[in-house]
Amino acid sequence: MSLMKRAFAELIGTFWLVLGGCGSAVLAAGIPDLGLGYLGVSLAFGLT
Repeated sequence: MSLMKRAFAELIGTFWLVLGGCGSAVLAAGIPDLGLGYLGVSLAFGLT
């Protein structure tokens, strides 16, 4: 596998992890009635 393909795969993977974790934190802070809370944010970072 070429270096370019590996770097692109790493970029996509990192983007997805950051999007999932930070997106859940933004939802938890911006919409408190959603019920995501600390546990939901922790699970989002842990599962992604």
